[in-house]
Amino acid sequence: MQESQIRIYPDPVLREVSAPVEDINAEIQKIIDDMFAAMYGTPNGIGLAANQIGVKKRVVVFDFTRSKEKKGKPFVIINPEIVWSDGTITIEEACLSIPDFSAKVTRKRKVGVRGYDREGKLLEIEAEDIEAVCFQHEIDHLNGRLFVDHISALKRAMFKRKMKKLMREMKRRANK
Repeated sequence: MQESQIRIYPDPVLREVSAPVEDINAEIQKIIDDMFAAMYGTPNGIGLAANQIGVKKRVVVFDFTRSKEKKGKPFVIINPEIVWSDGTITIEEACLSIPDFSAKVTRKRKVGVRGYDREGKLLEIEAEDIEAVCFQHEIDHLNGRLFVDHISALKRAMFKRKMKKLMREMKRRANK
């Protein structure tokens, strides 16, 4: 695989459901490395789902040390699933696949997530606040959902207008 570029909306891969990882082999290890490289190639990404680099596998990577809280260490979770949730929080969300757009989204404040690390060891994680939101955001990606699916119809209409304008601008630049 060449250097991975982050897929930008409306790339259809962002709307496809990712397949579970059956075997954590060398190919999956390479995908994980590519995902970290793609995320670290951005100024502020703290999470990335495999389909954001065009790979339809249930893999997500995180580095919460890039967030305001600056805690934890980089990690991967394979075949993640939310097993419980509690409370709600409304927070401004953005996405590496949707440049220059953010919106307030209401999600669960606390979540329990189960999956596997890159060695195949079972992980059971309890997360709250921004970390819980990030888990939900990235798992949504694996299910073909984007954070804009959680916003009001009015905000979504604004988003679509902005994206159409951006696409026209990109076409104009490409034709020069």
